[in-house]
Amino acid sequence: MNVQTPPAALLPKDYASDQEVRWCPGCGDYAILKAVQKTLADIQASRADTVFISGIGCAARFPYYMSTYGFHTIHGRAPAIATGVKLANPELNVWVVGGDGDGLSIGGNHTMHAIRRNVNVNYLLFNNEIYGLTKGQYSPTSKLGTRSPSTPLGSVDNPISALSFAMGASARFIARGIDRDLKRLPGLFARANDHSGCSFVEVIQNCIVYNDAVFEHFTEKDVAADNQVWCEHGAPLRFGKENEKGLRFDPKSFSLEVVTIGVDGITEDDIQVHDETNRTLGVMLAAMDPPAFPIAVGVIYCDPRPSYEGAVLAQIEQAKGRLEGEKPSIDALLRAGHTWTVN
Repeated sequence: MNVQTPPAALLPKDYASDQEVRWCPGCGDYAILKAVQKTLADIQASRADTVFISGIGCAARFPYYMSTYGFHTIHGRAPAIATGVKLANPELNVWVVGGDGDGLSIGGNHTMHAIRRNVNVNYLLFNNEIYGLTKGQYSPTSKLGTRSPSTPLGSVDNPISALSFAMGASARFIARGIDRDLKRLPGLFARANDHSGCSFVEVIQNCIVYNDAVFEHFTEKDVAADNQVWCEHGAPLRFGKENEKGLRFDPKSFSLEVVTIGVDGITEDDIQVHDETNRTLGVMLAAMDPPAFPIAVGVIYCDPRPSYEGAVLAQIEQAKGRLEGEKPSIDALLRAGHTWTVN
């Protein structure tokens, strides 16, 4: 008698390709790659049904390092390719990987429309506030005053907030992680994958060569607790080395403010409880920036709605229903509607 045994569970290493990983030593992309591979193992993703799509830049090497399907496309166009893939086969698990320059500069329009349409893809945007592959020019997220080969006297461009951009494009899921936080990144990516619709995750990523330590004011161990607030649905927005600080909503200014529990009569009851379905709260959390505020990490906003490809496929089925019993004719289609004769 034949005894059927279930296939062995896939491990993170099973999602790694045989290609040599080529990033600069110490690059944050290594940690993100490991986190994604662990995520896929945690959810036991089918390698045959998983696709990674990238544009141009350091992050765009990602598909080569995954033992899945993938496309290395052209600058800024990864969301457009991903949309086509999802429409062609909605059953595929599609991930888009790109940097802040690829996704918010030349690809800003494609990113915006993938978010606006709510295409069911997971978009991981690696933000190192610099162009790494082309040798350190300033990017759309670079801070004012950033000195680079293209701005030797300091950038005068106002930087864009990746998450505020996503919220402005009507995102239904936004989250933020940090490259070195390998304990929480896989869970964050799994939450994004569970979401039906466009999941937009900004990953703070250190470029050790061209923009090293630009995030150290909130990522270093000795300051992280005071400058990061973890957003967990239903939990108070508390932070600090002793968990003594928190965010309170001020109805007079209609904004958040940092308070300290035990000072000026502040109690835990005064601390804002995180509601990831509250869009207004999500907008405020996405815009926070040290030193005035801690940076928000975790799932900041999640409010699902029907995905784009689902609506498109429903329209196709509706159109097919109208033609039931009829023989489709290309000639009739070409002659339908407004036509004219040229003499």
